[in-house]
Amino acid sequence: MRSAPTILHLDMDAFFAAAEQAAKPSLRGKPVVVGGLGPRGVVSTASYEARRFGVHSAMPMAQARRLAPNAAYLVPRFALYRAVSEQVMELVGRLSPLVEPLSLDEAFVDLEAGGSADDTASALAAGERLRREIRAVTGLSGSVGLAGSKMLAKIGSEQAKPDGLVLIEPGTERALLGPMSVRTLPGVGPATGDHLRRAGMTTVADLAGAGEDELVRLLGKAHGASLYRMALGRDDRAVVSERDAKSVSVEDTFDVDLHDRVRVRTEVDRLADRCVERLRAAGRSGRTVVLKVRRYDFSTLTRSETLRGPTDDPGVVREAAGRLLESVDTTGGVRLLGVGVTGLADFTQEDLFAQAAADEAAAWAHASADGREREPVGADAAGTAGAGAGGAVGDGTAAPGAAGRGGGGPAEIPEAPAERRFPAGHDVRHREFGAGWVQGSGLRRVTVRFEEPGSAPGRVRTFWADDPDLELSEPLPLVPGEAGQSSWPASRPKSRSESRSDRDEGRSGGSGSGRARP
Repeated sequence: MRSAPTILHLDMDAFFAAAEQAAKPSLRGKPVVVGGLGPRGVVSTASYEARRFGVHSAMPMAQARRLAPNAAYLVPRFALYRAVSEQVMELVGRLSPLVEPLSLDEAFVDLEAGGSADDTASALAAGERLRREIRAVTGLSGSVGLAGSKMLAKIGSEQAKPDGLVLIEPGTERALLGPMSVRTLPGVGPATGDHLRRAGMTTVADLAGAGEDELVRLLGKAHGASLYRMALGRDDRAVVSERDAKSVSVEDTFDVDLHDRVRVRTEVDRLADRCVERLRAAGRSGRTVVLKVRRYDFSTLTRSETLRGPTDDPGVVREAAGRLLESVDTTGGVRLLGVGVTGLADFTQEDLFAQAAADEAAAWAHASADGREREPVGADAAGTAGAGAGGAVGDGTAAPGAAGRGGGGPAEIPEAPAERRFPAGHDVRHREFGAGWVQGSGLRRVTVRFEEPGSAPGRVRTFWADDPDLELSEPLPLVPGEAGQSSWPASRPKSRSESRSDRDEGRSGGSGSGRARP
């Protein structure tokens, strides 16, 4: 414990929803819910306006819609949230080199290590300055807690919400914590809370009064002793600027249970590839592959396989995940799949058997390609006579493009382009009407509200989904820079929508193409 409140905890207020409200002027002051919009979606963040209806994070989206049917429901835009988070973390980093990010919108800061504060007055000034700078750069609000320990700083930021600052003076910890619920303390979840309640302990003062021996008897030595120290307001955990990840994983929940075993295997392969992408992006490799399967009855099974050495080879991870899947009964249906890698390392030890199999497969593919190139030569005698009349090659199939060269076969029918998707809440740009965002889409139509950060609420127009003038676009800065310059950090992630204009270039407009529907 420190004698001065020089540990700061920052928590942005309703971060995802607040960013959406800042980006969309028509949603300011209105209930906004961000999360998965499918039948099994979950609320990621609810604005304070939506929370008045009882909507909160981790709630099933179907329940949120029943509580707040008139709220705006939007798909998360992580490119935007990461960009804003980088701006916030850059401001936090100016206070101290010791910054411990907990998520995109939350971090601990050791003000004393950066020379930003050494007493109550300077800590208070640093906290207020940080809040002002965040508001100026991002247009969003953050709540700040200041205390002599990480636990109390986090409790302070919770008390400060929304858009406030709470400073807890060292020496007042016991009086502050005493009447609070035991669930306030880190490490006390629903199960531990119920266990303590059955033992007659509902407040932090009850824990302190019970004594360390009683808590150790109830919860075990490590947890009981740690909880007793926290009940007394003692928390000596340091702010750690870098913490090693212990695992990398991805998972998906499906709107409809998967019953087809081939489809389940395909999804496992896809998740394995995504997991390896994250692994490589972090510059790591892993030795243990983990498969998570949640079945139709909500029972969750976890299987793992440890390799002979760490790897970041997608083929090796796919094969291991596939072998693990074979040991799981998916007959009744699968609602969630996940693939992860643990036992992380900074180097790889290639799986020689997998490498050999890959080389053998490549050799077979090369040999097959050579065989296909030589095949028409051997079939020339059988196919030449027919080639002039119908374009047939030795096996009797029509040669591609034969009809276009004057043959009698039917014309080749081009594949219809896939319908473009416009997720609710995502940014778009129209050649005539400018920047806007998707209010909704369906039945080959897209409804767009044309407005941008800092503008007045805009008008709504509806277009055909294949309108060549309408494209998904990059998120706009929430606070435009001076002289029209973007205020985004230089490392802002690029959107996948960049390639859409190339892919759709030259498409002929269908009915109503290029025109707004009334």
